[in-house]
Amino acid sequence: MSGSDVTGRTRRALMATVAGGGLAALAAPSVARAQTRRWRMVTSWPKRLPGPGMSAERIAERIAALSGGRLQITVHAAGEVVPAFEVLDAVGGGVAEMGHTAAFYWQGKQPAAAFFTTVPFGLTPVEHVAWVDAGGGQGLWDELYAPFGVKPFMGGNTGVCMGGWFRQDLNGLADLKGLKIRSLGLGGEVYRRLGATPQTTSPAEILTSLQSGVLDGAEFVGPGTDIALGLYRVAPLYYGPGFNKPNGTGECIVALPAWSGLDSELKAIIAHACAAEASFALAEMERLNAEALAALVERHNVRLKTFPADIVTAARGQAAGILAEVGRRGEMARKVQESYAAFQSRIAHWSRISLQAVLEAREK
Repeated sequence: MSGSDVTGRTRRALMATVAGGGLAALAAPSVARAQTRRWRMVTSWPKRLPGPGMSAERIAERIAALSGGRLQITVHAAGEVVPAFEVLDAVGGGVAEMGHTAAFYWQGKQPAAAFFTTVPFGLTPVEHVAWVDAGGGQGLWDELYAPFGVKPFMGGNTGVCMGGWFRQDLNGLADLKGLKIRSLGLGGEVYRRLGATPQTTSPAEILTSLQSGVLDGAEFVGPGTDIALGLYRVAPLYYGPGFNKPNGTGECIVALPAWSGLDSELKAIIAHACAAEASFALAEMERLNAEALAALVERHNVRLKTFPADIVTAARGQAAGILAEVGRRGEMARKVQESYAAFQSRIAHWSRISLQAVLEAREK
């Protein structure tokens, strides 16, 4: 059975078992089962960071519970074993069996990787799940990551992101000139073409970089995660919309040799644990983002700002060209970019007349 088969058919079978009251049976160890496996999961996040850091913890906890303790996973924060941006190499190279990170960190290794986290003006969280789970995305993801020696899963979602924290007002496109902005993925290239200087600062270093002046602004996630980093203390202007990051899919990756050494039940348990977290994390972040946004405005005097129209228009124009360029950077990149773009084109009309129309109607 292939990895994508496990992600699909086996996961659905396992979820049916759980829904039918079989969780206890799955979790109960049998005498004949093999000894406990102990794995390490390296991550790109500060320890227990709300959002992605907690997703990593919950995946490990679910796997231990569903396997009846057969598979125990120790979660390591960024820097404990490897730095934040070396998770892919660490898992692919056998330093750890699992990792929790974000696919767009690897666009330097594989340009199309960004499509599995988010791209500027791209799919929303629900649309992205639809593409990965039901639109052919997972199979492409498996194929894209096979050369790196890992099997990828959706392993969380921080939802629609904000546009970022800035120390000074942005009154128009000219104000971006020369600004040092923490922005990863293809969004960083958008900012570069608009005259800013994108920086690839790790999450744990964003606050100190803002404090020292190394950064003038920073994208990260949304209020529920951003508040935990304290970015509002030095950059109190919080801009939206998050056009560079309309989605926030986190990834859980498993080393292919470790994956191949598992029986079908443990493979299904890992797939289910990741799928459950992808769903729960999005629900949790919707709540946390709403609560944190209120706290930021009401208690911490954060000023919500809207990007000037000329910035958004210019960014949209640059994004279209950047995404097309990615598709020309190799056969695999072309396949991913074309699949993503075609899915977005097909689903856009439905999103407009369903969710967008409902949101507009309820505000009237």
